[in-house]
Amino acid sequence: MAKKNARNTRGKIVSAAWELFYEQGYEDTTVEEIIELSHTSKGSFYHYFDGKDALLSTLSTLFDEKYEALMEAIDPQMSAMDKLLFLNEELFGMIENSISMELLARLLSTQLVTNGEKHLLNHNRTYYKLLRKIIAQGQKEGQLSTKSSVSEMMKLYALCERALLYDWCLCGGEYSLREYSRRVMPGFLHSFRVGE
Repeated sequence: MAKKNARNTRGKIVSAAWELFYEQGYEDTTVEEIIELSHTSKGSFYHYFDGKDALLSTLSTLFDEKYEALMEAIDPQMSAMDKLLFLNEELFGMIENSISMELLARLLSTQLVTNGEKHLLNHNRTYYKLLRKIIAQGQKEGQLSTKSSVSEMMKLYALCERALLYDWCLCGGEYSLREYSRRVMPGFLHSFRVGE
């Protein structure tokens, strides 16, 4: 029970922070506002986070929450490739509509310079577990190529997504991330197809 309460408290802080970051911007959001919106205490905040900057790494947690919700929404009759493209489209739609460019750019830049844990590469994330499951099942059912290992295919998929996110930030969001990805992701994943 204590573990669940701790997860709920941390989750409330993370959700409140990202809501405020999106509405007000990262720079204009204070720790006090996060505490107030999350209905937690200063002690709770500093128990989980050293400060506001520590919240940047929790963006991957929000992505994983989206993936958990998408796990329920995936039609089991879809092909493995369609499942992968569905996940990409839905996540990028969420990013485009609820994560500011500034915050995404900050997250990507902190992951480049950190000496600590690189949250986006953590294979214990829901993201990687879901990719592994879809790709392994797709290979087993003959829907995806077996020329590359599941791990290699997961790495390529994640690499393609990060490249698209980085480019979108670099271009200042001048195009729709979701629409652009819808057009180019199938080409990036061409080698996943059987017979390629």
